Amino acid sequence: MDFEATDEHRLIRDAIRKLCTDFPDDYWSKCDTEHRFPWEFYDALAAAGWIGIAIPEEYGGSGRGITEASIILEEVSASGAAMNGASGIHMSIFGMHPVVKHGSDEMKQRFLPRIANGDLHVAFGVTEPDAGTDTTSISTVARRDGDHYLVRGRKVWTTKALESERVLLLVRTTPADRVARRTEGMTLLFAELQRPEVRISPIDKAGRNAVATCEVVYDDLPVHVTDRVGEEGRGFRYLLDGLNAERILVAAEALGIGRAAMRRATDYARERVVFKRPIGMNQGVAFPLGEAQMRLDAAELMIRKASWLIDQGLPCGAEANMAKWLAADAAFDAADQAVQTHGGFGYAREFHVERYWREARIMRLAPISQEMILNYVTEHVLALPRSY
Repeated sequence: MDFEATDEHRLIRDAIRKLCTDFPDDYWSKCDTEHRFPWEFYDALAAAGWIGIAIPEEYGGSGRGITEASIILEEVSASGAAMNGASGIHMSIFGMHPVVKHGSDEMKQRFLPRIANGDLHVAFGVTEPDAGTDTTSISTVARRDGDHYLVRGRKVWTTKALESERVLLLVRTTPADRVARRTEGMTLLFAELQRPEVRISPIDKAGRNAVATCEVVYDDLPVHVTDRVGEEGRGFRYLLDGLNAERILVAAEALGIGRAAMRRATDYARERVVFKRPIGMNQGVAFPLGEAQMRLDAAELMIRKASWLIDQGLPCGAEANMAKWLAADAAFDAADQAVQTHGGFGYAREFHVERYWREARIMRLAPISQEMILNYVTEHVLALPRSY
């Protein structure tokens, strides 16, 4: 087993780190406080060609794998950008996977080059107020009307809806009581978002406020049949194709937050002098940080294993889920210890660790909760009876 990073991976890390030096913690704190999308950062990343890292070369991308994408997102997050930086580019880097794999040639030619160069922003509309993890219970419907679908319903937690031109939208085209399996009858549409039939309302939330997350109401939104991804009724299966990759990328983003928190915490522990000695000399301060470091390093190993498996086309459901659980848990622990290390100053915005703490907390909830991952592991790895 080879743990040596490739030259390409080192070059990617170095390039992203260098780019991110132009966007220090104060930049991200200001974007977060002002609820302002980090356009300067996004444009810089797009201009350098990083947005299209996982899009096939024939459509203007770099054609690289999940490992390379995970390194980019980890380094962006670790720079201090945390989720405000990672969420601004996450959907563009990998969210178009269903289109890459199942879209028509015309759809790919029309949209993927614009994603790769950063021109086209996209959002993801799946979750609903009464259908969170239970995706098969969505009630947003699309009825066929000639060469269009008319979409009616409501979605929540649609990130980047304010900035996005298009949305990958999961809808029911066949009622749940008319299909043999509840996973059938759902269709994936690549719909226009900035239209009069769409009402977008940002959700007031605890953190990651540079990137708005929204409630979106669709009132007979017309979507041309040519903007359907793949076949009608198979949308849920298309989403499943990308779940493992998404969990690996989210895990990498969480790992980055943990790295940023540890950098701040250890710097402070070395510099802060109390009772004529650096507080880092005290085991009560040092040992929790040492444990947090070990948790992060262990999570990274699972991320690397999972990304290697998926890039080799091998099964990785268990590893992808475990990577997300371990990284989210380790990131929150590291951020919490960073706050604790700073004492009262940890609660002050100027030291930034409170922002990491707020952004690390969401990783234990989204895009899948820690409890649902435990459901997966106990059922599919331990072969225990399904609990839900």
